[in-house]
Amino acid sequence: MPLLRDAQLTDAFDHAARSYDTLVAANPGYHAHLRRSARRLGLPPDGAGLRVLDLGCGTGASTAALAAVLPDADITAVDASGGMLRRAAARPWARPVRFVHAPVEQLEEAGVDGPFDAVFAAYLLRNATDPDAVLAAARRLLAPHGRLAVHEYALSGRAAHRAVWNAVCGGLVLPVAALLGDGPLYRHLRRSVLCFDTVGALGRRVARAGFERVRVLPLPGWQTGITHTVVARRPMGQGTSEEDPR
Repeated sequence: MPLLRDAQLTDAFDHAARSYDTLVAANPGYHAHLRRSARRLGLPPDGAGLRVLDLGCGTGASTAALAAVLPDADITAVDASGGMLRRAAARPWARPVRFVHAPVEQLEEAGVDGPFDAVFAAYLLRNATDPDAVLAAARRLLAPHGRLAVHEYALSGRAAHRAVWNAVCGGLVLPVAALLGDGPLYRHLRRSVLCFDTVGALGRRVARAGFERVRVLPLPGWQTGITHTVVARRPMGQGTSEEDPR
């Protein structure tokens, strides 16, 4: 099965929006891992006065993680799927969140203007037709020394971790998705992980996009070797010697 891209993928996410959180709830550690990646941005704990951009927010799980870790931050959440975004906007938010319906490549046209202090991208890059363009957009929107966290299914490259991913998808995710009528999307998601960068290659991709201090960090549980956080920052400028406050 070929990977879904662009309008086909957006339509599949629109269709799956009603049941997406059902499958998320069956994934141990899903929300805790997002919060861990949000903390790995290394921002002040309350987020007061900071602007944070959540790229590919889906039904709002990543946005909720950011709001939990940075309760006083000004959060903008973006997704190309209107169905997913409506569910995200319908959640109860302690502090207002700005939701924007737009592809990442069209953020400026949608009125999303930087600079942001941090960009969070969860489960986004491997679904993008051009992940390098997504990283370039994130870099443009970040302030100097602004932080990036990419939270992604990116396999370690070891056969054992690939086997675990296939077993979880084949034994749990795909049968449930088929019952919910969303088989095509989840077959895409399974294949998208297998076809995407290993985590080492993802770290190098982030560095090639012009970010510095790139670090690849594991996540615990069954996702060990499968899901990772890649954190980095936008450089201050040529020849800067300012130290990272982390």
